[in-house]
Amino acid sequence: MTAAALVSPDRLWSATEALARPSPVPAVAGVYGWHFEQAPHSDLAAGHLLYVGIAPRYMANRTSTQNLRKRVRYHYRGNAAGSTLRLTLGCLLGLELRRVGSGKRMTFGKTGEAALSQWMAENARVCWIEHGEPWVLESELISQLDLPLNLDQNRHNAFHSRLKSLRAEARQRARELPISA
Repeated sequence: MTAAALVSPDRLWSATEALARPSPVPAVAGVYGWHFEQAPHSDLAAGHLLYVGIAPRYMANRTSTQNLRKRVRYHYRGNAAGSTLRLTLGCLLGLELRRVGSGKRMTFGKTGEAALSQWMAENARVCWIEHGEPWVLESELISQLDLPLNLDQNRHNAFHSRLKSLRAEARQRARELPISA
C-alpha cells in the first residue's frame, strides 16, 4: 500500500501548489515521490515515479531538522548544493555546474538554478506519505521500485552508472572552471 501511494498517487502537486501559503505539504516526517510530465533524460520515462526522498534524514544517531514541507519547498526553489534531486536534474538537463562562494559548494549559478526551477515548475510533480521513520521506508522503496534518479542504495538500477557518470563529469568540469561570482 505504501509503495502504491507513491507510484500511483491519488494526487500530484505542482510547484505552485506546494509553494503556496498555506502549503498543502505537511510539516511532518515522511517520504516524498517525484513524477515528471517530461522526462529529464531521453532514457527515462515521463509520467512515472523517478525519485523518492525522505525528511528527516537519520544520521549517526540523530535526525535532521527537516520535514516534508521544508524538503519539498527546497527541491522546488533551492539550489543543487542542498538538493541531490536538483543536482541530478540539472546534470541530466545539461546545465553548467559551477563552484560558488569559497569554491567548496557547487550550484548551477543564479541563471541555471532559475532555469531549473522553471523546468521543475513546468514538469515536476510531487506526492508524499507521512511516516515516522522514513529512512526505513526509503530503503524498502529503493529495493522494490525502479527509481532511476536515486543513487544511494540503488546500484542495482539500470540507470545508476549512467547517472553517476554524468554527475561526476559535471563536478569535474566545475572544478576546472573558475569560481563563479
